[in-house]
Amino acid sequence: MSEFLLQMRGICKSFPGVKALDGAELRVRAGTVHALMGENGAGKSTLMKCLFGIYSKDAGEILLQGKPVEFRDSKEALEQGVAMVHQELNQALKRTVADNLWLGRYPTRFGLVDEKKMQQDTAALFEKLGLPADPKAVMENLPVSRRQMVEIAKAVSYNAKIIVFDEPTSSLTEPEAEQLFRIIDGLKKEGCGIIYISHKMEEILRISDEVTVMRDGKTVATHPAAELTVDKIISLMVGRDLTQRFPPKEHTPGEVLLQVRNLSGLHSHLRDISFDLRKGEVLGVAGLDGAGRTEVLETVFGLAAKGSGDLILQGKRIHNKTPRHAIRNGFALLTEERRATGIFPGRSIRENTVISNLSAYRRLGLLRERRMNGDTDHMIRSLRVKTPSRQTPIRVLSGGNQQKVILGRWLLTEPQILLLDEPTRGIDVGAKYEIYKIILDLAKKGRSVMVVSSEMPELLGICDRILVLSGGRLAGTVEAARTTQEEILTLAAKYV
Repeated sequence: MSEFLLQMRGICKSFPGVKALDGAELRVRAGTVHALMGENGAGKSTLMKCLFGIYSKDAGEILLQGKPVEFRDSKEALEQGVAMVHQELNQALKRTVADNLWLGRYPTRFGLVDEKKMQQDTAALFEKLGLPADPKAVMENLPVSRRQMVEIAKAVSYNAKIIVFDEPTSSLTEPEAEQLFRIIDGLKKEGCGIIYISHKMEEILRISDEVTVMRDGKTVATHPAAELTVDKIISLMVGRDLTQRFPPKEHTPGEVLLQVRNLSGLHSHLRDISFDLRKGEVLGVAGLDGAGRTEVLETVFGLAAKGSGDLILQGKRIHNKTPRHAIRNGFALLTEERRATGIFPGRSIRENTVISNLSAYRRLGLLRERRMNGDTDHMIRSLRVKTPSRQTPIRVLSGGNQQKVILGRWLLTEPQILLLDEPTRGIDVGAKYEIYKIILDLAKKGRSVMVVSSEMPELLGICDRILVLSGGRLAGTVEAARTTQEEILTLAAKYV
């Protein structure tokens, strides 16, 4: 019998205009965590989708426990012991936690769904994993992090031999990430093979046994994790040494541009939040999950209803009652959940790029095709979007390239204030650097940027000041150059 639980040999996959996989290789041993790393567009997710039956490979072979397999769809993969936790959640949000866990395999009694057993099985599973959960809770009422944990529990419930985790901690708090690592450790002890995709270097080195690095659709190296360093992994990923993780700050914040006074949410727990945003400033927003970080941006943008408070832009009181009003007032919002609220997946890159700026292309009731093409091509070049053409459907791009397209969409509206919610979530180190550079270049040009991020080094690396939220209130404001992660975490726990 083979020493490998899973072997993927010479896997090739092409899409119109692009070869996504070119002879990719992966070998995973039972009872180990095997990290799969590479820049966005390197082929990691495509390789896993070929394994999981979402894509059919063009060439190569897949062996599971030494036997050739070729899954026609994800249902067949699950039945054969291969499960996958996707980075982009695709859940039945109007249904309960229990419904989402057992969808397609409901326990039945006398031909009817056995609700009691389903609730009991859900509670037992979450108790086994040490996760808090209400089986009857409706998914759309849960924060993204809790929904992610439901998806992780679902994968574990299949008793799979192989489980693929694609950016599992991208929306998890630190305690939730620690809980995930405990779950993974338990799965290892049961002989499960874990394939772990993440861009968080320290996390990879901490939990992995082996690391495979991909670049341009090919496998470039596989090493024991103990032999690797962050710098070595980065060098393998990008094909060159990346000496700085953050671009230099060359901007100087000016006078106050926006004053937020006593902001409270009508339907959220935001209470009495006040702060200033200066012209040409990068203002970070930190806090634990549920602290109100996303709610601040959405309330300022008019996406969430304001209960009370004032927005004063350049000395004038404004009313962002809806996103349309906010855009007219020079605001732009890049949302946290790229797939759910960011992209139009069935539409082309061009359509996704120009959608927020259509009024600029109208002439005599018609849209000016040439100008739309020109602006899209400019954004593709300037943001270095990897795509065969502007007509490529955005859904086939990697997560990092999708994020660049959305960023380009908002830049075309020439906003004064750019609100970014987790702008580098699920994005590799090379693409992160490019997005940091875009943010700092905007600040240098006098634009003001607010950045919500769960990654503390990111906030410290690109921001001028950082607002720290706790329990829906502002716990403090710190200077990025003079604070520490410990001070931020202390403030974040102030009203918990």
